[in-house]
Amino acid sequence: MRAFGPPKVLRLEEIATPVPGAGEVLIRVHAVSVNRTLDLAVRAGTYPARVALPHVLGVDPSGVIAAVGDGVTARKVGDRVATRQIVRPATTTSGPMLLGVHTWGGYAEYVKVPVDMTHAVPAGLDFVTATVVARHGPTALSMLRDAANLTRDEWVLVMGAAGGLGSAGIQVAKEFGAKVIAAAGADERVRAAVELGADAGVNYRAKDLTEEVRRITDGRGVDVVFENIADPALFPKAFATLARNGRLVTAGAHGGGTVPLDVQRLYLNGISVIGSVGRITADDLAHCLRAAAEGRHRVLLDRVMPLADAALAHRIVAERSGTGKVVLQP
Repeated sequence: MRAFGPPKVLRLEEIATPVPGAGEVLIRVHAVSVNRTLDLAVRAGTYPARVALPHVLGVDPSGVIAAVGDGVTARKVGDRVATRQIVRPATTTSGPMLLGVHTWGGYAEYVKVPVDMTHAVPAGLDFVTATVVARHGPTALSMLRDAANLTRDEWVLVMGAAGGLGSAGIQVAKEFGAKVIAAAGADERVRAAVELGADAGVNYRAKDLTEEVRRITDGRGVDVVFENIADPALFPKAFATLARNGRLVTAGAHGGGTVPLDVQRLYLNGISVIGSVGRITADDLAHCLRAAAEGRHRVLLDRVMPLADAALAHRIVAERSGTGKVVLQP
């Protein structure tokens, strides 16, 4: 992309193959997903971080090591790898530097990244699944474990349950022994989320979310709301489902981002609202990839498309017409 704007600013061009520097590896990309916030918002020019042009999107490529730079011993040519999104951790004065946002990303045949961003893909795990798991699994794990302090037998309401992060949240919550209500905006998405292991489901476009959650929990409410939409109509409904000392943890704002908050309910019921992008560690990524390789973590896929159709992929994701992730394959 050489300009910000609608999907048509994405153009397929031939450029020189990147050369990995010291401490870097070159990945021949086999899969990269299309993300509403980190791809569509960056392309449109609405993402809050500064993005330099020209730019290549793509925060979560996976593929095969094609070359290694000086000093690299942890990886070799031919290794199958997934990537973490953080090129450089946050500092006291700035946020993290992200692949595909602050540096050129994986909407390409080749991408170069620091070697410590890569992690081995287990044998038998395909690259499409590895990309989606690496993008969302560790984030969901950190949000529920570290931010929400989820414990066994607690109730969790997962918003956007058929999306990449929501579907990961369902499976992480069940791994912790929690009881899960999957909430989505269409019956087919609710069904897909329940098939991932949720105990109950709610179509929040067809029924009153607060009333349904109260009914499912026998009037008690949920202990944790796992939120990543920030829709001004849905957010207060989800917030109202929280029981005393409940926690709402959120990462994402593609539904608008500015929402009403019932502060009286907040303080009278000791509720916490926590913003978290997740703490993505190598150990957590390894855990999630291993779970996927063993069939314990599944992904919802809407479709897999060639890289040349990136602009069309952006239009499909913007329409919110599918169930699951859209993935590009160079």
